[in-house]
Formats: sequence, C-alpha cells, structure tokens
Amino acid sequence: MVIVTGGAGFIGSAIIWKLNQMGVEDILVVDNLHRSDKWKNLVNRKFSDYIHKSLLIDQLSQNKFSRIDAIIHMGACSSTTEKDVDYLMENNFHYSVKLAEYALDKDIRFIYASSAATYGNGEFGFSDDPDTTLKLKPLNAYGYSKHLFDLWVLRSDFLNKMVGLKFFNVFGPNEYHKNEMCSVIFKAFNQVKDSGKIRLFKSYKKTISDGEQQRDFVYVKDSADLVWWFLENKRINGIYNVGAGKARTWNDLAIAVSRTMGVPEKIVYIDMPERLRDRYQYFTCARVDNLKATGCNLQFSDLESGIEDYISSFLQQPDRYL
Repeated sequence: MVIVTGGAGFIGSAIIWKLNQMGVEDILVVDNLHRSDKWKNLVNRKFSDYIHKSLLIDQLSQNKFSRIDAIIHMGACSSTTEKDVDYLMENNFHYSVKLAEYALDKDIRFIYASSAATYGNGEFGFSDDPDTTLKLKPLNAYGYSKHLFDLWVLRSDFLNKMVGLKFFNVFGPNEYHKNEMCSVIFKAFNQVKDSGKIRLFKSYKKTISDGEQQRDFVYVKDSADLVWWFLENKRINGIYNVGAGKARTWNDLAIAVSRTMGVPEKIVYIDMPERLRDRYQYFTCARVDNLKATGCNLQFSDLESGIEDYISSFLQQPDRYL
C-alpha cells in the first residue's frame, strides 16, 4: 500500500493520477476534505480508502495497516499568507516529524514536499545543497514551517534516508479548490474569459519593470512523474529542487495564455496589496544540478507547452480534472 497525505489536494491528487497510470490502486488517501471542493479531485481516481489526517498517526501507531510500501507526504497548509503560526508549526512541522520517524523506524520509503518558499528573497541563491539550506531565511510563516522540517532532516542526519522535494511554482489541473492560492495561469484563463484582460502585479523595484518579475514554473504532471521516479529509484535520497531550471516572466505567462486561447494579449498592471510587498519573491529559479547528478533524465515541460496542455486538455474541456 502507498499512503498519500494531502491526497485530495493539488499535487497529491496528481501523484495518485500517476500511480493509477502505473497500475497502483492500493492507495490510502489522507486529507481533510471538510467543506472544500477537494473531493472532486478524487472522482476520476482509484484508491482503496480515505481517512481524515487527524486519524493517521494513531492508526499507524496501532499498526492498523499490514504493509506500507511508501509514504508520500504532500499534506500541509500551503497558504503563503496564513497568519496562525502555531497551526503551521503543528500541521506542517510536527506532523511531518511524526510521519518521518514512523517511516524511518519501519524502513518505509518516505517522500515529502518542501517548497521554494524556503528560499526567501533569494539572497543565498536557489541551490538545494545542504550548506545553502542552513543559511536560508524564508519571507513568510509557511516557508518557515517548511524550512524547519528541512533543517530537522539535515540536523538529524536523515538526508540519506528520505527524499524532500522543493517545489517551485507548480501549476496545472486539480488546483481549482485553492482559491486565491491558485496559479496565475488559472486566474489569467478566467480573466481572459471574463474581460479579455489579464491582471498582473506592478513591480515595486526600480530595476524590474512591471510584469518582468520571474518564476520557475513547473507543470504538475512533471512533478508527479518525478515522484514516481523516486519511488522507482529507492536508493536515491536527499533534498532536491523541483523546477525547470529556467526563470520566466509573468509577461511571458500572460502572452502564452492569450495565444493558447487565441486572443490578443491585453495586460493590466495592478497594485500589489501592501501586506505582500515585503514578502514578495521577485525572482526564483531552481538549481537542478543535484537532481541531474542522480541520473534523473526526466524532461520538464517548458512554460508554453505546459500552458497549452493545461488549457486545451483540461480548462477548455467538460471534465477539467485529472
């Protein structure tokens, strides 16, 4: 059996899609569906059971499951604007520690989600080398909660016993429940449909023009492919960036969305909320040298092809779910 925490979420449900593609259906989905629309991400998927996230630790300690081949820990509060830091500490950090300790004790493959939010303003670069990780200063509490777990892995000398994945700007199908945390691609698609115009934040740095802020964009299918690769290559461990290794601008994104939809690009630059201005990342770009050094030869989609598949194969279809 494979346990996927956050299995009804964006990346988690894409991983289950990949597992199903590879013939894996003995999957325990762990999540907190509550009143959200996340359940819709599971409708097309095959899995053996679902439990609420609050039950997992106790059920593991009671040996409720006869065999666990892997724990893929994608569950977390992913809101970069979450202000309840105690909640983030318990949900993102302590919960992760308990799961990891169980997996290590039982010799179970453990793969977890970190985040590019750990890199803060990028002053130390975007290398996933341990020496760089020790220096990082995240800009928000979400990034800090993720960073704390990375530090726990390093300081506990578990780097060679599990896999951490620092996801950069992931976009694609099944993100629809995330509301304000949805990708700009999803928002831009709907803005074009509603008004014919795409709204992007103004730049508040004199050296960077409006819309020229840059991100490393990752298509969610590629993220799922990479998780499967690590499941197949059990001897490879460590913390790795998950990105294309190339930074693209928001303007590039807006142009690609418009062209895929067959409309002229019309971009309006709007004020950034003041609460975000001192926590905004103007540039991210994954260093992927360490991932390539493992022998992983997966080719990540470029921004244009990822947007093309997302819009044409999902957003413009009656069933937009993986």
